[in-house]
Amino acid sequence: MNQKFIITILLLLSIWGSIMAQDSSWTLDECVSFALEHNLQLNDFKYTNQSNRETYRQSVRNLLPSVNAFSSYRVNNGRAEDPNTGTYVNQDFFSNNYSLESSIDLFQGFQKINAIKASKLLLKATQEEVLQQKYLLAFRVMQAFYDIQFFDGLVKISKEQLNVSQSNYNLVERQVELGLKAGADLYEAESLLLTDELNVTQSKNQLAAAKLTLIQEMNLENTSEINIQKDLQEIVSEVKSKEMKSDSVYKEAREFIPMIKAQEFRTEAAKKQVAVSRGRLYPSLSFFAGIGTGYFETFRDTLGNTLPFREQFRDNTSQYVGVNLNVPISNGWSARSRLKQSKIEKMRAENNLKTQEQELFQAIQKLVQDYNSLLVELMQSNQKVEAQNLTFTIAQKRYEKGLINALELFTAKNLFAGAQNENLQVKLRSEINKSTLDFYRGLTVFDIQSN
Repeated sequence: MNQKFIITILLLLSIWGSIMAQDSSWTLDECVSFALEHNLQLNDFKYTNQSNRETYRQSVRNLLPSVNAFSSYRVNNGRAEDPNTGTYVNQDFFSNNYSLESSIDLFQGFQKINAIKASKLLLKATQEEVLQQKYLLAFRVMQAFYDIQFFDGLVKISKEQLNVSQSNYNLVERQVELGLKAGADLYEAESLLLTDELNVTQSKNQLAAAKLTLIQEMNLENTSEINIQKDLQEIVSEVKSKEMKSDSVYKEAREFIPMIKAQEFRTEAAKKQVAVSRGRLYPSLSFFAGIGTGYFETFRDTLGNTLPFREQFRDNTSQYVGVNLNVPISNGWSARSRLKQSKIEKMRAENNLKTQEQELFQAIQKLVQDYNSLLVELMQSNQKVEAQNLTFTIAQKRYEKGLINALELFTAKNLFAGAQNENLQVKLRSEINKSTLDFYRGLTVFDIQSN
């Protein structure tokens, strides 16, 4: 009995926990963290980073000596050289050869050293590119997050307008029943009510689409609904104390933006690749050493019997050492062609770096201009909402007293709704703009490094 009671309590607690989990609201940081952990497209960049890491490690291992073993089994038919006497005989025999050789490069124009440096720089570049993709994903999640806040605000505004239209419809309906207004006025009020009902439906559909976008960016499975925190931080609209300058923001962003750092590493890697290509024009020197032995069917003793394998393996052993010197003279001009190509790649990398620096400055310039403009726009938008609210309140009272018609009330109501909509847009644009500029200024917007 006690066991059944405990099981029932545990089931109720798990059901309650799942209900609470569904009702819980996601913060922006939680959405970003979840997306970083579950986004599949991000894995592709991680795999590229892992591949470049292995390339770097192999470039270091290329400095080690190479060791190779060789074995052969050979059957001779007809006229062939007898390895025992060095003469040609007409008989069938077989032989085995075994060898072990090791070699190490002494000098190759510093190709391997420069290749190691280049692969290490490319590894650092891909690490920065992975970080850049994480930031891009975080900004997409942030945009989707604020889109939900915006459309949720639209739903609230449209519902408020619907409540007003419903109240006005009820008022006109009573007045028509009392004979104070004609039936045509009721049709007009119903038309306005249906218009607001359509606006509510459209706003809800837009909200659902925004939620789907966030769910897809987060790769949140087995759900079509997500609840987020909807409170916007209060944005201060003090123009003089909050103005920013593009140059100062760019100077801060230039030092840490992953996209720029990655291109810097690629530019340095391209310079090392030029050194690698230039090294192919120099002579190369390598040292080698080896040991070999073999078994031959024609090796016989004085009685004509083939010597045993173990005896031949021991007696036929030979050792050798030496150096190889390779002097490139002409290979169809391929080495110099590769050098020219690597120089072109270096110039392309330098140009890409300048292009990205220019794009970064232009993006910051636009953000700073928008930021300074939005501060003024937000202040004016707040004032406009207050004015339109007062205008609509007066119009509503005048409509209830029969001093204005439904069309005039509808116009005042739409102007108020439009002002609310515009104010909400400005607030969200200001929040996104501020967060983006904080990121470029090096402030912590997303906790991505720890992820």
